[in-house]
Amino acid sequence: MPTPWGDLALTRFPEDPRDRLRAWDASDEYLLRHLAAEGVPLSGAVVVVGDRWGALATALAAHAPTQITDSFLTQEATRANLARAGVQPGTVRLLTTQDPPPDRIDVLLVRVPKSLALLEDQLLRLAPGVHAGTVVVGTGMVKEIHTSTLRLFERILGPTRTSLAEKKARLVFCAPDSALARPGNPWPYSYEVPGGLGAVSGGVVVNHAGVFCADRLDVGTRFLLRHLPDTRGARRVVDLGCGNGIVGTAVALADPAAEVLFVDESFQAVASAEATFKANGVPGHAEFRVGDGLAGVASGSVDLVVNNPPFHSHQATTDATAWRMFTGARRALRAGGELWVIGNRHLGYHVKLRRLFGNSELVASDPKFVVLRAVKR
Repeated sequence: MPTPWGDLALTRFPEDPRDRLRAWDASDEYLLRHLAAEGVPLSGAVVVVGDRWGALATALAAHAPTQITDSFLTQEATRANLARAGVQPGTVRLLTTQDPPPDRIDVLLVRVPKSLALLEDQLLRLAPGVHAGTVVVGTGMVKEIHTSTLRLFERILGPTRTSLAEKKARLVFCAPDSALARPGNPWPYSYEVPGGLGAVSGGVVVNHAGVFCADRLDVGTRFLLRHLPDTRGARRVVDLGCGNGIVGTAVALADPAAEVLFVDESFQAVASAEATFKANGVPGHAEFRVGDGLAGVASGSVDLVVNNPPFHSHQATTDATAWRMFTGARRALRAGGELWVIGNRHLGYHVKLRRLFGNSELVASDPKFVVLRAVKR
């Protein structure tokens, strides 16, 4: 990645030489050019929010910034990219969206997220540390910055304007107004599970900002909840890519003897899953883990994996995440263990499962979704 201070070698995480997606884009470059061209003072407390793969934190490492991210994969990519650039460990402070933000912020750099809710939550959490002299600059591709994005900056921090577009990227400039009456933070948000969905019917879902389907269950999850496997005899169950954790909570409610592991790469998601589990008063045992799929889970230690894999990585459509999830599930499952997957019919997950497991059974389907079952032989 070219920067005003020299080129950087950056990769995504996990590193894959076959991956043709870059660890930065034109919006990262645009922001860095702006900071250098305008001589923005970076000697104070610099906070970088939403850095996708550590591109901004690595480029600004000489100024000891604080990075705030919702992504475990971003944190790991940042560590690797900083090490590759020769930055000493601890130079860049790595925080998650669940950590208390810095008390004072002199320069706030925001990589605009896909989720408007996550942007709202983060701006509200960061606002107390922003002062009248804080330089606030957002960045994103043109398709990621909308009128609603600018309204959020204006409502929470102060007057906002945008730059001209360069290479389909745009900057957001915000002048903090300390007299602004800020709204309360509505996150996390809770709602009731509708009836007809098994043991979890009438239960509670708790969603932190940015977690999929913030105010109601999506149709795919509803379909899966109506076709969950009988877990009796499955002592260790994994809700892989758990999101708000409603699927794993449903498993635990139906079979309190099951030990459920909730896993997601999103810190917001795992916090939601834990809150959902506790809100439903589940008597069983559960573990909550932020990580890269089933990495770190012992081989042959799991009886059942339930998975609703994502097919986007930020703005890119890709099946790489699903493939890693399926591969990790096969390794972690004991002989005879099962992977249950829900996905859009057009994604063709049955082909991948047959390649990996040697089998794939259609459990249920409707015009949009399929629930598939694969058994580790």
